[in-house]
Amino acid sequence: MAERPDTDGPIVTIFRSRLRPGVDREYASSADRLLELARSQPGFVSFEHYAAADGERVSIITFASVAEHEAWRDHPQHVEAQRLGRERFYAEFRIQVCRPTGDRRFVHGEV
Repeated sequence: MAERPDTDGPIVTIFRSRLRPGVDREYASSADRLLELARSQPGFVSFEHYAAADGERVSIITFASVAEHEAWRDHPQHVEAQRLGRERFYAEFRIQVCRPTGDRRFVHGEV
């Protein structure tokens, strides 16, 4: 039988960005506070962050449902951080919000 996505399953945000020159320290402090707040929100599942040698940064954020994702998106402190990011920190960014259509996992040694 074919897999079907949940109608209200997890929501994954892929946030790709590049910082402006000279903002690393201030950005890191702001990002640490925001991540602490995000982790305290209902439905927060995970946050992963990767940085490439060319300066591109990728964050993958998962919330358990659309409603919880939207609550975080609209949280007043997050909205303020978004404004600050556009005005001070980011040279560019792209946000993609996705609904997984499948979920498979392999762990060596697990049956």
